[in-house]
Amino acid sequence: MTLSLKLPNASGAIEAYTLRGTTPVKPAAGVKFNRIAYSAAHVVADPLAAIDPWLQCAVDWDATIAYRQRLWSLGLGVAEAMDTAQRGMGLDWPTSLELIRRSLDAAKDVPGALIASGCGTDHLVLENVKTVDEVIAGYEEQMAAIEKLGGKLIVMASRALARVAKSPADYERVYDRILSQAKQPVVLHWLGDMFDPALKGYWGNDDADKAMDTALAVIAAHPDKVDGIKISLLDKDKEIAMRRRLPAGVRMYTGDDFNYAELIAGDGHGAEITHGQSDALLGIFDAIAPAAAAALGELAQGKVQAFHDILGPTVPLSRHIFAAPTRFYKTGVVFMAWLNGHQRHFSMVGGQQSTRSLLHFAELFRLADAANLLEQPELAVHRMKTLAALHGVE
Repeated sequence: MTLSLKLPNASGAIEAYTLRGTTPVKPAAGVKFNRIAYSAAHVVADPLAAIDPWLQCAVDWDATIAYRQRLWSLGLGVAEAMDTAQRGMGLDWPTSLELIRRSLDAAKDVPGALIASGCGTDHLVLENVKTVDEVIAGYEEQMAAIEKLGGKLIVMASRALARVAKSPADYERVYDRILSQAKQPVVLHWLGDMFDPALKGYWGNDDADKAMDTALAVIAAHPDKVDGIKISLLDKDKEIAMRRRLPAGVRMYTGDDFNYAELIAGDGHGAEITHGQSDALLGIFDAIAPAAAAALGELAQGKVQAFHDILGPTVPLSRHIFAAPTRFYKTGVVFMAWLNGHQRHFSMVGGQQSTRSLLHFAELFRLADAANLLEQPELAVHRMKTLAALHGVE
């Protein structure tokens, strides 16, 4: 059956669009991956809560946990409560901790479920933070709460640390303290200022190469306490350069939502396997979960071309979702979950469904179709038509 609808184009003119009619991507069952792949999973808001959405947070817990169960069923891990595009932009620390608790409980019922949880300093009132010691205490508070639940840590980049640090030595002091206390190896997190402007100059330097030297020195001082580092700089060359310098066994978790396919496939550099390939901790894997799982399954079987054939068409979609202002990318991720029937509504914590235009959503729809990611095409068309009608396109 041919499905068509009217969508605005890049100039705002309305034109007919007909779906390609290709079969949605589905992964083969039971294939084990040869990469670790975490998805930075989104939360599902409760649109019926009696709150002010810009000021308060209400979560639909059942739908939120169901989405994590879907990711686990596909073989993907969950990077919980660490996504800067919602945490710190609508998702506060008390709600994040409750999310972590509920997800860890749910993971116990899923054999082999991977989950790691974001540990940061976002509960601190940023303008009140004056010293590095306050940042350390902030990290320690969240660290203790997550580890009490049995959680593995993703040590998130800290806006407070970027605010008060005077030199690379301040970063080294903070991370030395946190890593020395960690109960199990952690994932470090280097987020570029394109994702969060408040993180400009992280690791004590605006020069990314010099900042990398500091991050590598931190890791080298505690290689047994670092599982890996996620970097989100949207610069594949910097990621490759850094992963080749990591201590043996420390993983590079790509956070590059522009170039993930080639970074995960790897270049085979060196005798140390983690120097020649990236694992993944990606926000886009939430939106493209079936394709990610299918591609990783092919890669695990040595079918590199099949991996690229599946994952390659998702890259234009990802680049669109993560287009500047990149910090609004989660809107596209939640839009995809709504289109594909994984939640009943298109409402977000912080009211962030309003951060992108109808033209952005229309192009996202076309790119999702091109990537074979519309899992229920008739439902997707109905919901896209509904959104268009709300914007005056009948």
